[in-house]
Amino acid sequence: MKNNEYDGENGEMREMGQQSNVASAANIQEAAAVIRERIGFEPEIGLVLGSGLGMLADLIEQPIVIPYSDIPHFPVSTVEGHAGELVAGQIKGKPVVMMKGRFHLYEGYSVYEVTLPIRAMKAIGVQKLVVTNAAGGINLSYKPGDLMLIRDHINFTFRNPLIGPNDNELGVRFPDMSEAYSARLRGIAQSTAKELGLPLQEGVYVGLLGPSYETPAEIRMMRTIGADAVGMSTVAEVIAARHAGIEVLGISCISNMAAGILDQPLSHEEVMDTTEKVKETFLRLVLTILPKLD
Repeated sequence: MKNNEYDGENGEMREMGQQSNVASAANIQEAAAVIRERIGFEPEIGLVLGSGLGMLADLIEQPIVIPYSDIPHFPVSTVEGHAGELVAGQIKGKPVVMMKGRFHLYEGYSVYEVTLPIRAMKAIGVQKLVVTNAAGGINLSYKPGDLMLIRDHINFTFRNPLIGPNDNELGVRFPDMSEAYSARLRGIAQSTAKELGLPLQEGVYVGLLGPSYETPAEIRMMRTIGADAVGMSTVAEVIAARHAGIEVLGISCISNMAAGILDQPLSHEEVMDTTEKVKETFLRLVLTILPKLD
């Protein structure tokens, strides 16, 4: 049988994964070259903004806005609340580059496409990454509007951006994930929240494929194994970032309680409404944390 013939689902996925990963190094450099030329400086910090949290981009000083469609190999965000722009500039004196809208596996993109922007950020100089998302609360002590510092994650997407031949220039074959979310950066975030008098939860995020919301039985199972919040993003991006040696800080906005906890249906409108209500708290926290990320 030829390598490119279908030999069952596992064989097809293996072949697609190898091709995508081998091709990605050139794609990363092409994307990075365009970004580097357009922004003209080396950012220290990268940010990925989740559903309804793009308002942080409006606070960038002297912003340089690059539509994703202008960057080679970048997908285009198709989800409400995700603008689809890369924005670069300064926040509180820190040079930053920000994804105003991310890509998701449920949109039909491969795990390599979803994580290409993270690798492009590394190629232009990013050393620290702040990832944010809107998540459903699994922990029964949480309530909509809470902010949760991500201590760890569970990858229930069952997709990994490192599958395929490893490019040692991107990272090691077997990266350590015992501290996927930096304890040092979490400490900075916790002390900042205390300084501001803002409540800040800390817990485990579980990432699923989506786009359907989880069933009540699935939520009970996830609570049993130690998850505190659930969403449809973040884990692949963090794996790629850690593979690249980027230090990661993650913050979830608890936008709703997960399925079966409250006697009401789930909707994306509720997610957007909650993130709008919590935006001032979110902005205060992130804007105070950023200058401290040395």
